[in-house]
Amino acid sequence: MRTIFTALDAPPERLDKHEQNFVEKIRQHGWLGTYVAPDAEGPGFSYTTGFWLKFEAPELIVFSLRRDIAHDTFWHVYRELEAGKRFPVGEHSDNIFSNGAALLFPVSSQQYRAHLGWSRWFYGGDAFQCLQLVWPDRDGSFPWSPGASDDLRRDQPDLTDGNWSGLRDRSS
Repeated sequence: MRTIFTALDAPPERLDKHEQNFVEKIRQHGWLGTYVAPDAEGPGFSYTTGFWLKFEAPELIVFSLRRDIAHDTFWHVYRELEAGKRFPVGEHSDNIFSNGAALLFPVSSQQYRAHLGWSRWFYGGDAFQCLQLVWPDRDGSFPWSPGASDDLRRDQPDLTDGNWSGLRDRSS
């Protein structure tokens, strides 16, 4: 197993109150979810910190889900990881959401600074992996699907290295 130095290794007196709280939650639960509210620049999103450290599994980020739904989904994934389960990348998975399929895609490290602030702080940089959890609309369309609405596309920006890892080309 590799050694990862994180904010858990920092002397507590070097951390401010918010940083101490963040670290304590990860010590207590094994992970922490961060919620970022929607604003003029884009949709709201939630992401994890701790999966990479605890399981050597990528952190997750998901857009436009209610905070409580994202949190419950992350807990479900955490428990599955704890049981030894891994999720396929770039393939449909029916084991993440109870009411439909999902897909996971690698997040480009170029997106980390704009979206994964607390994880970057915790890990001391970008030396961790993250997957974007993508969900379909009620008709089963994903953002890259030909019939996808503009709202669905706006609600889930593509954080991969581009073109949803080539899916838009394959579905046209």
